[in-house]
Amino acid sequence: MKVQAICKSSILKKGLEFAADNSLLFGATTSFVLSTFVRSPIILLTPDTDMENKKYACAKSLASGAVNYLTVLGVSLPFSGAIKRIDKKPSKYLKKETINFLRSGEKCLSKSRRYSFATQLFKLGLGFMLAAPKSFLTCSFIPEIMHKIFPEKEKKTQLSFTGKADDGISYLSKGIGRLIDSVFVRKMTDKFHNTNFEHHMMSITDIFATLTFMFQTLKSKRIEATRKEPLMYNAALSTGFCLAGSYFLSKILAKPTEKFAEKFAIININSPKLEKYLEGIKVVKPTLILGGIYYIIIPLISTYLADRAAKHSAKMI
Repeated sequence: MKVQAICKSSILKKGLEFAADNSLLFGATTSFVLSTFVRSPIILLTPDTDMENKKYACAKSLASGAVNYLTVLGVSLPFSGAIKRIDKKPSKYLKKETINFLRSGEKCLSKSRRYSFATQLFKLGLGFMLAAPKSFLTCSFIPEIMHKIFPEKEKKTQLSFTGKADDGISYLSKGIGRLIDSVFVRKMTDKFHNTNFEHHMMSITDIFATLTFMFQTLKSKRIEATRKEPLMYNAALSTGFCLAGSYFLSKILAKPTEKFAEKFAIININSPKLEKYLEGIKVVKPTLILGGIYYIIIPLISTYLADRAAKHSAKMI
């Protein structure tokens, strides 16, 4: 009865639909909540660790969560709206041969795993393209957050960021449609549509974002030189442990998730949005696994080890 009630929950269905339609914003919202209200307090409670290193790690967590959410909120919504237009009228934006290829024997295009892959490729791929600018902004915001939260150690600085989003969704839909029509995307879709693509894409984005953040931290003139190494070690260790743990947990949870999806499909078999909900489950699973590990389990370990690694490195110089 509990499983049936959960599967029929309107809140769960809305959440799954939101995750499917805007997987990038769903991930950013999850990250913002966890980085602000969970990860930061855990970092500050890390035992036997230099307080200044903990403050910088906390500032990095707050900055990354806020920057990630605000950037994605401003950029992903137009893309989400553009893809929804393609969902509703695929013949308007896609070639007939592309639609037949993506349908792959399914009566409805929205039920095709190939079509789901092709659209998620752009939704999650957008996250990869935003990784570098988000890492740059995160690094830039750290001194500002240090000044606001821990003012005794930082000089006041001025930082501003303005952005403007173009709402040309119809033109964006046509552009995305042309890319989906391309031979390259069709080959990728054919090869990877039955893989754990959502998880792989999130992992690649995290690796790229971490490397970019480390580079920006190293070059930053606004972060104290003695705090750069702990920050870089913290970022590298967090990402490394997170990805290793996420794939381990993903493998363990593969069958339970599959069983839940099957029960969910049976209970909601008459729902016109069933395929959208099932697509959402595939997005929610890696997002919660990565978020749970990165923001709850890893901070205590990575902050402690990063502090030790930096001290050991300083002794060797």
